[in-house]
Amino acid sequence: MSVTSLSFPYGESIQWFCADNAKNLPSSPLKEWLLAPGSLTQKLKGCCDKFEVKILGEGQCVPLEGEYPKQNAVWVREVLLCLDSVPWVFARTLIPQSLLSTRQADFLGLGTRPLGELLFSQDSFVPGRIEIARFTTESRLAQLAQSLAQNVEHELWGRRRYFHHDQEEMFVSEMFLPAAVQAMAKLKLD
Repeated sequence: MSVTSLSFPYGESIQWFCADNAKNLPSSPLKEWLLAPGSLTQKLKGCCDKFEVKILGEGQCVPLEGEYPKQNAVWVREVLLCLDSVPWVFARTLIPQSLLSTRQADFLGLGTRPLGELLFSQDSFVPGRIEIARFTTESRLAQLAQSLAQNVEHELWGRRRYFHHDQEEMFVSEMFLPAAVQAMAKLKLD
């Protein structure tokens, strides 16, 4: 797996929209994955023998334009979620510094553990709304997929999930790579 043609952070400025008001959502089964209310980590683990988190980078960054209003700096974690050694999802997490300082051991100690295990195992993290985005075949996400030897023939889709902890809010964005979309279609047929 080669991701050397791009560098951390891989994220790009994205126009997210509310799933309830979304027109032209992708067809099933991808639509169900985008709107799934539970843990994506658990859903992915149910589709493979070996689930793996590959860290692309993490550190303090300035949010992209429009990505996290009112925040000058956030902790960014970017990973690939791999099923049986195949990258299915590119995930980008933004954590405000105030939340990071109160939960530093949890976030900085994750290593290759999936963030979803932390967020869905503690009642102090409350899942919120889901927003949806689509990515063109020329986007940085498409470039990342191509660097992973995944052919990008169609637009890509992702979701952004809000999580609340006390008065703080963090985002987890999960973008489905071509290998995931192809596998989902096959799973639906099985």
